[in-house]
Amino acid sequence: MPLTKFQFKPGINKEETDYSNEGGWVDGDKIRFRKGRVEKIGGWQKATSSTYLGSARALHSWISLGSTRFLGLGTTNKYYIESGGTFNDVTPLRATTTNGITFAATDGSAIITATDSSHGCVVGDFVTISGAVSLGGNITAAVLNQEQIVTAIPTANTYTFVASATANSSDSGNGGSGVDGAYQINVGLDTYVKSTGWGADTWGFGTFGSSTAISAAGQLRLWTHDNYGEDLIINPRGGGIFRWKENNGLETRALQLSGISGANLVPTVGLQVITSETDRHLIVLGADPISSGARTGVIDPMLVAFSDQENELQFEPLTTNTAGDLRLSSGSLIIGGLKSRQEVLIWTDTSLYSMTFIGPPLTFAMNLINEGAGLIGPKGAVNAPAGIYFMSKNAFYVYNGSVQKIPCSVQDYVFSDLDLDQAFKSHATLNSEFSEVWFFYPSKEDGTSEISRYVIYNYEENSWSIGSLIRYAWLDTGIEDKPLATTRVSSSNYLYIHESGFNDDESSMDGVFIESGDLNIGDGENFTFVKQVIPDIKFFITTDTNPTPAINFVLKNRDYNGESLTTSATTQVTSTSTISSLRSRSRQIVFRFESDDDNEESDRKNYKWRLGATRLNVVSSGRK
Repeated sequence: MPLTKFQFKPGINKEETDYSNEGGWVDGDKIRFRKGRVEKIGGWQKATSSTYLGSARALHSWISLGSTRFLGLGTTNKYYIESGGTFNDVTPLRATTTNGITFAATDGSAIITATDSSHGCVVGDFVTISGAVSLGGNITAAVLNQEQIVTAIPTANTYTFVASATANSSDSGNGGSGVDGAYQINVGLDTYVKSTGWGADTWGFGTFGSSTAISAAGQLRLWTHDNYGEDLIINPRGGGIFRWKENNGLETRALQLSGISGANLVPTVGLQVITSETDRHLIVLGADPISSGARTGVIDPMLVAFSDQENELQFEPLTTNTAGDLRLSSGSLIIGGLKSRQEVLIWTDTSLYSMTFIGPPLTFAMNLINEGAGLIGPKGAVNAPAGIYFMSKNAFYVYNGSVQKIPCSVQDYVFSDLDLDQAFKSHATLNSEFSEVWFFYPSKEDGTSEISRYVIYNYEENSWSIGSLIRYAWLDTGIEDKPLATTRVSSSNYLYIHESGFNDDESSMDGVFIESGDLNIGDGENFTFVKQVIPDIKFFITTDTNPTPAINFVLKNRDYNGESLTTSATTQVTSTSTISSLRSRSRQIVFRFESDDDNEESDRKNYKWRLGATRLNVVSSGRK
């Protein structure tokens, strides 16, 4: 029998059975489809050796008028601005205490109890102590006068922290009468906790109980941020609206917008901030309403407030300005918003709205675009050249004037695996170099309650791929030369540069594979004897290294669909491989191409591979 060439359809398809998906791919990890061919994805490396505190689920970059590049990074614990490889803490303060804190220590313990009747702390909060004197022993002024982390709240008037030294019997003082405390805004949760009650979530999702107010405390910490000129406006979901000014320096903290000189009825809390591109309004989703000439301080989950044009401090609606607000009617909670050039899209738990600038006296028009295609979480949509792509709790969609469901060959696989309890963490990202939208989500199968898997949609080639990768946030190229992403490695948090080299940071990228559906030689009635394989693989090697690249070609087989696959042959394929001899007899065969993870570490790094058309030497082996 002559050589048989196998060319596979691009994309992974898990909607079909393995047998009915003949000529297609059924599984893979850390691969992409480019020009119809399978290749290993690009690698990643640390952007800086510096680390930061907390899970970073928000990234935003911009360049100042002075050509300085800045990166905003919001975590569960803090807000940072990275510049020059350093993470600068600009987390806003919520309160300060002057000459009002005392301390107590216990001999043999590093735990210090602080007394402050108005501290308002939760466990994990950060407070910077100043003005303290020595307690008399090991707990010196230097030990006390630094940033401390709150470890417990024994009473409403006290909290504890762990000092950098252990107290002795001489530590009997209270720190003196001039102790000040600067309290950062409360830290957020690293886990999504559903609110309860009527309207707390979509119909049929979650439990029914008593209603719970929306606030920054007690919910997953998700930051939004946007530039207003050179200034950065930031908002922890459910918390305050803050502004950081570049000309004040990297050592200065962001300030509450409503407390800045000239502020007039600026929302004190919100769910998200957006700056409209063309008309220059600051928009606050889920703002607190105005009552009796003041903001209430309580979020209205369906209220959209907007500032005067070109004035982010003026929110009072007047006949002489364009400030105002609009309340949405379809749904019970604003989930998230995303701006495009001509409009701002706003998703509630049940609907999608388009917010467009129309000028005075109404300023904005709010049009209901769709009911039924909700957003999986505040970060679940991304703007791409071909439209705005977003993920709901059961499907993928694109908006380009109207909402359309995207046919997806891995839909059942993804959404049956989606951990709905933590689905709010899911986020959509863009990898524009490869015309890809990436959706990251928490997996039930992995059972970590955290982002652990992704699905890629190539919007130019209409193909899908899947894999495992822990990335809390992602930022596409533009200001950045390469995509940036955040993750945690061995309890340390890092910023990574993606599509950089071919490695997993400084290690080889292992576990890369692609596997086909079942193939019949002929009609499947006869057995087929496979004798030889002629691979068609191209290797791309970094210029400053000299590895000997290799992958494994694995041949699996079975006779009937209900049987488990059996590995019949494995052969290593290198850049110089020609014909490899192997032996396999069955009715159905499966191809698997995988990284050679048993190879020497030096030969597993610094290259990627791309598949062409594989040929097999096969002969008929009769009927059983």
